[in-house]
Amino acid sequence: MDWLLYENEAKNKGYKVICGVDEAGRGPLAGPVFAAAVILPDGHIIEGVNDSKKLSEKKRDALYDKIIDECVCYSVGIATEKEIDEINILQATFLAMKRAVDSLEIKPDLALVDGNRVPPLDTDVEIIVKGDGKSASIAAASIIAKVSRDRYMLELAKKYPQYEFERHKGYPTKLHYEKIYEYGISDIHRKSFLKKVLNNNE
Repeated sequence: MDWLLYENEAKNKGYKVICGVDEAGRGPLAGPVFAAAVILPDGHIIEGVNDSKKLSEKKRDALYDKIIDECVCYSVGIATEKEIDEINILQATFLAMKRAVDSLEIKPDLALVDGNRVPPLDTDVEIIVKGDGKSASIAAASIIAKVSRDRYMLELAKKYPQYEFERHKGYPTKLHYEKIYEYGISDIHRKSFLKKVLNNNE
């Protein structure tokens, strides 16, 4: 498989600085949605990089450090649970992506974005369905976003030990729902994702 197919096609079209963009945490019931933007050196593939969902936590952690060491630059953006409730998860994901791209030290002239919807970025955008399994840049961004979010949720687990975030990272697991019904909805839960629970408690 050619991990640099999309990057090379973009270079052939005249783009010079290309970043990969991906998100982590659209589905959880708690915590922010994260996005990452990564610019890799020309023609560079970081060995072992793949869609973050196909990698073990240990492998993701090791690759996270490797990506940061070998990339030209990277950035992480978030949209909070309150922003998710106010503007919906799709728009919040776009906001996190925009914040990630805007924070890059080097301005890209093209963003390769995982997904099937075009986020409003201040650069040209090419969307790639399942791009985290097709593009080296997007795969790197998927790992940075996933590891960044998981580590953030581990920090939240210390502040809110009753919800056991270290075990489910805020995703809608049976355990998480049990903890919500036991302890209620906290200020870091996404209220718009928990309307059924809220209605049952009224």
